[in-house]
Amino acid sequence: MNYIQEGFITAIKLIISFDRDVYEVVFLSLKVSIIATILSSLVGIPLGFLIATKEFKGKKITITVFNTLMALPTVVVGLFVYSLISRKGPLGVLGLLFTPKAIIIGEFILATPIIIALSISAIQGMDPRVRTTAMTLGANTLQVALVIVSEARFAIFAALIAGYGRVIAELGSALMLGGNIKGYTRTMATAIGLETSKGEFGFALALGFILLIVAFSINISLQYIQQKRK
Repeated sequence: MNYIQEGFITAIKLIISFDRDVYEVVFLSLKVSIIATILSSLVGIPLGFLIATKEFKGKKITITVFNTLMALPTVVVGLFVYSLISRKGPLGVLGLLFTPKAIIIGEFILATPIIIALSISAIQGMDPRVRTTAMTLGANTLQVALVIVSEARFAIFAALIAGYGRVIAELGSALMLGGNIKGYTRTMATAIGLETSKGEFGFALALGFILLIVAFSINISLQYIQQKRK
């Protein structure tokens, strides 16, 4: 019990004192996750829109594939990207392995299917009269697309938050691709695992508290968006 109490006390002190090592890890985690989510949205939202609004052969299978990829194992992503960017890989010359960029690539792959699948669901769930009305009023293809995205903005924003929530606590690929290098590629999830194994329970607990706060904020944001949609 004393061990746990000491850990809690140490964690609170580290958080309140804005310990440099703690917040260095936190800021890196937030940074790579935000960048990965933004990049995923730039790909996922347009692609989700096209899949949702266009009719083509294999559409149902395509949607099923993206829905399945929402649960893509992180270690599989890490292994795949590692094989590409390692020294012996086809992209090894770029020197991406064990850098924040490598983590971003892994998180991008994890977040993109979520954003695509949820964007498809959001747009398909809209009233079809929105598109018809816009076309009747003389809107061109781009204007129709903007109207549809605008009407589905709350659901699409929820997709972005879900994608971000998927990668902020990601461990498998971040560890394999970033190497957990102190001050460079150490994220909250990888640092918690390392510090716990070293017996630095207070430091790991401090990061755990902050990660819980981030997760709580994400859930609150999702609930707020869902209420706005009603």
